[in-house]
Amino acid sequence: MRLYRFKQGKKAVYGVLREERLQVVSGSIFRSIRETGESIPIGDVRLLPPVVPSKIVAVGRNYKDHAAEMGNPLPVEPLLFMKPPSAVIGPEDVIVYPGMAKRVDFEGELAVVIRKTTAGLKDDDPVEDNILGYTICNDVTARDLQKKDGQFTRAKGFDTFAPLGPCISTDIDPGRLHLKSFLNGKLRQSAGTKNLIFSIPFLVRFISRIMTLVPGDVISTGTPAGVGPMSPGDRIDIQIEGIGVLSNRLMKVR
Repeated sequence: MRLYRFKQGKKAVYGVLREERLQVVSGSIFRSIRETGESIPIGDVRLLPPVVPSKIVAVGRNYKDHAAEMGNPLPVEPLLFMKPPSAVIGPEDVIVYPGMAKRVDFEGELAVVIRKTTAGLKDDDPVEDNILGYTICNDVTARDLQKKDGQFTRAKGFDTFAPLGPCISTDIDPGRLHLKSFLNGKLRQSAGTKNLIFSIPFLVRFISRIMTLVPGDVISTGTPAGVGPMSPGDRIDIQIEGIGVLSNRLMKVR
């Protein structure tokens, strides 16, 4: 099932995609939903970020090839950082090039959407029931500021630096997906999620022992090799099979 969040009048609603039409649903996506009988062509709606997280927990250097291209050693434990909810935007929204940055990079990532309150999981606890589904995150990064600061908060925390979407896919195998990123139509990233250093179940358990995850929280699982700079006017499209394509443009706002 693919769940899309979109604007209907002044309200944000969810719909299930069937044959290019969104079947509007009521209820909570974290508990149970039912179809209302109303349907809308997906091309007629403005898609919103598929979820409004209280926090985005992101994982650095979770692909060997990306760690190598950045000149970093492989992590012994997951390298975690946070992106604020104020950074979230949706499909086709504009990424704003901050005035204090000199280089802004794209980073295509598979992201996990949490279904229920999750804390203190043990190594052998199942995690499937804690996960609602999966979406795409672009972990936009001001690379020069990341190097300057020696940590990630400013470089990855600007408003608009966490595009999410286009939907939440609830019935895919996250360990058997392929991610591709295209900058102005040219392939820049291409990798399978089977190459993650730390698997999604491991990450959910590990993070739950540090902080409580609540419904709608997002774990962004890391990016493969091929990240690179964007210039104002560039279009970045991140594609993951079974989820779709997350597309945004980078613009410099005067």
